[in-house]
Amino acid sequence: MKTNHDHFEVIRKIYKSSYLSQRNMSIQLGFSLGKLNYCLNRLKKHGLIKIRRFKDSKNKLNYAYVLTPRGMKARTKLTIDYMKQKMKEYDELKKELRSQKRAKNENINNW
Repeated sequence: MKTNHDHFEVIRKIYKSSYLSQRNMSIQLGFSLGKLNYCLNRLKKHGLIKIRRFKDSKNKLNYAYVLTPRGMKARTKLTIDYMKQKMKEYDELKKELRSQKRAKNENINNW
């Protein structure tokens, strides 16, 4: 589950800005460079992103990260899954708050 969430965050970041350096992307995501590199390589291996080197760049460390059509589809699915999970958590919190409110009201009535 954690890995899917990490991949989701990387895909979202690439979707928003495909020209970030790995260092900047890792800082913005709160990932180590190693973790980000692992995620990028997994996403590439599964055909969700393409990694392109800038041909005209003097700094050959500059890359562009591009979502493939399969990556766009995965982004949509991961977004839906993420929203479903958040809605489930919201419903559970709502039930918990109702239960606590009932217990509090019962304690007040017993005084």
